[in-house]
Amino acid sequence: CLTANASPLAVRDNSVCNRNYTVVLGDTCDSISAAQNVSTFQLALDNPTVAAECKDLQAGQVLCLGLEGQDCSIVQVVAEGDSCNNITMSANITLATLRANNPNVNANCTNIYPGEVLCTASELIDYAQEF
Repeated sequence: CLTANASPLAVRDNSVCNRNYTVVLGDTCDSISAAQNVSTFQLALDNPTVAAECKDLQAGQVLCLGLEGQDCSIVQVVAEGDSCNNITMSANITLATLRANNPNVNANCTNIYPGEVLCTASELIDYAQEF
C-alpha cells in the first residue's frame, strides 16, 4: 500500500548507507528486497520509518538497502515449500549462519514464508545487536 507523500531517507543510528532505492507505485518490501538483493529483515532494520509490517511505503520514498559494514547482498527468495534445511543446503551454509544473518527467523524456522528474502551469505553480518 503506497501513499503519495514521500519522506526523506532516515537510517538507524546515523549510519552510512551503502545502497539506496526509491520506492515506486506497486512496490512491497519483499518485491524491493528480491529485486535489489537485500534481505527483508535488513530492509526493515535499516529503515526505521518503515513499519514492521511494511504497509506504509510511499512512492518517491528513498530507502536504505544496506549500511556500511552491515550489508548482505547475497540472498534467496523463499519459495513455496522451502524449508531452512533446503535453503541452507542450496546456499552451502549452516543453519546457525542462516539464523545469525536473519535474526527474524525463529529457532524452529517455522516463520519463513514464500516471497520473504533471506540473507544467505556465508560470512556473518554484524547487525550490531539492533534487533
